[in-house]
Amino acid sequence: MKHIQTGLIFALLLSFSLAGCISEDAGNDGLDLQVDYDLLNGTIVETYNDGELVSLDSVTIEFDFSQTTSDNKLSIFGIDTNDSRNPIEINANETSIVSVDFVEHGLYELTLYAIDSDNNQANLSLTVRIDLTIDWTESYTDEPQILTFDPRPSNGGQHPVMIEIESTVENPELITELGNGESVDITWNIVDEYDDTCQRNGAQIANGDQGTWNTIHFNTYLVHELIVEFDEDQDTISIHHWISIIYDE
Repeated sequence: MKHIQTGLIFALLLSFSLAGCISEDAGNDGLDLQVDYDLLNGTIVETYNDGELVSLDSVTIEFDFSQTTSDNKLSIFGIDTNDSRNPIEINANETSIVSVDFVEHGLYELTLYAIDSDNNQANLSLTVRIDLTIDWTESYTDEPQILTFDPRPSNGGQHPVMIEIESTVENPELITELGNGESVDITWNIVDEYDDTCQRNGAQIANGDQGTWNTIHFNTYLVHELIVEFDEDQDTISIHHWISIIYDE
């Protein structure tokens, strides 16, 4: 378990202050803020089936304030996520664990703090990285749906560094009285909100076979769509998109 202590990081304060990752309020009479945590990153997973959201696995991170001490009685442990949410506060006399839930991707600059009975307050700053993965499937379709994804962070923070896309299209094996099914021609397109095509790739997929497109996209400032073009008079196809919105470590 990782560990932070205000007394130990004070010497590093000047070198990190420009990055805004570590901070300390000096002059807190006898208040020593220490916080333990297991991780500072996670990935939200949104799962879609035939265009419908079927599950959303959010990220929860716990911060343990139990090693915090004060010459006075401790009253509040809290975390400010510095987004649209109110700070999360707990009674320091009842529990020491503060849990923070993340349902949107982004880099979050958290302010962790403790307050004692004399209203002395000590603060620490931490950056939490939350990526997003979209797991999208469509089965036996002749009208592939458009997958819209938004790489912009809802908290107004730093944008992700890239978008990874892995898309597999399967031409399910078809056997009829007239013979086997036919190959299908498909085209993948990444299109931005201005209707400009950013990337394109095509494939001819034989009956019973599949084709995969792997690519990386670096425009993380616009809403995009992943579109599979497919002639309606061809055999049905099955689709599995895997999109990851990734932030800098």
